[in-house]
Amino acid sequence: MSFIRKSLLQLIFSGSFMKRWNDKLRPVEFWEVDKQAHKMMIAWLLYHQNNQDLSFAERAELGREIIEGGIFEYLYRLIITDIKPPIFYQIKSNPLHYRQLTEWVLEQLEPRVQPLGQEFWRRLSEYFQTDSHRTLAQRILSASHLYASQWEFSLIETINPWDEELEDIRHNFERSLREHGDILGVTELVSDGQNELTRFVRQCGQLRFQKRWSQTPRIPETSVLGHLFIVACYAYFFSLVTGACQVQSQNNFFAGLFHDLPELLTRDIISPVKRSVQKIGTLIKEYEDKELSDRVFALLEAGGYDTVASRLAYFLGTDVGSEFVATVHLQGEVKEVSRDLLLGEYNRDEFDPKDGEMLKVCDSLAAFIEAYTAMRNGINTDQLQQAVWRIRNDYSQTVLAPNLHVGSLLADFD
Repeated sequence: MSFIRKSLLQLIFSGSFMKRWNDKLRPVEFWEVDKQAHKMMIAWLLYHQNNQDLSFAERAELGREIIEGGIFEYLYRLIITDIKPPIFYQIKSNPLHYRQLTEWVLEQLEPRVQPLGQEFWRRLSEYFQTDSHRTLAQRILSASHLYASQWEFSLIETINPWDEELEDIRHNFERSLREHGDILGVTELVSDGQNELTRFVRQCGQLRFQKRWSQTPRIPETSVLGHLFIVACYAYFFSLVTGACQVQSQNNFFAGLFHDLPELLTRDIISPVKRSVQKIGTLIKEYEDKELSDRVFALLEAGGYDTVASRLAYFLGTDVGSEFVATVHLQGEVKEVSRDLLLGEYNRDEFDPKDGEMLKVCDSLAAFIEAYTAMRNGINTDQLQQAVWRIRNDYSQTVLAPNLHVGSLLADFD
């Protein structure tokens, strides 16, 4: 039986402390978890562009490989945090040294990850112990990584005119992305930036500038973008533990990855504000839906990316009024269903299930860990204390599966 441990949740969150480009002058701090979110958003777009000619089973398998590959690479990066990329690539070019480093990384990951189940651990171990890293999924992840890193670099380049490394870095990005030009969507991304796909990717990247809990000091400060990746990882892990089918697990991950996209348009409005005035939550939701339609869905549809827009709408729950309800596709329509049915008769790939109720738990759990970590780091405000108390209280009796009691999981955070 698989289960979730506190140590795994905290490991995923630890990317919020991990600085990027920390040997360069930066306009803002760049954090690893933000880059990973942007990378996986891009990977989702490239996945859609490159799965049209695949069978249903092949699309599902490609989606799993992209999600798990992205998570595996992130976990690896968290362990080797002190090794700069140029040094890591030198190590990787030497098979013996890379194997020795990988064995050590897996030793560090095993006690935290193996509780998710032997199959997941086997896939993670094999991912770094085989040389077949040129699959379509791997190349999509590679292109997404390059573009997300290049996007960060574009913000740094102009304020570091004296840095002699910058020209080589820029040329390496350009050359490496050209090598991925056969992947559908990459050419559009590296164009002049005026096409709709690139504009959407840039919109997503802007979420790194929006800080959560903006009126509350915290260590670390987390962005909306980084929060999305954390929720997506938690949702995927919970899906494994609850026995969700392959498509449901993927839908839960991608729904988590995009669930706060409306905050690009409205900024982060904390829950107490939404609940403070009667009907204000409904008004905010109506405004978010209108802005999404005008500035995101219309943008994608204008570029011919109708299927991307419709899929994004499904993740955001626009057809049922909320991203936090359980849904399936029945006879060509999106239907809200009970969670019991979702994990029962509708827990099959052909129903395209999505567990929005579980997603809400993961969203709250990520907020809990943000507040809990800030308090452990010496920031002890009323807002943080109230958030920790409220989330503990709200989920003290929540059971998502026989092996997933949320109250017990929260109790581990003493």
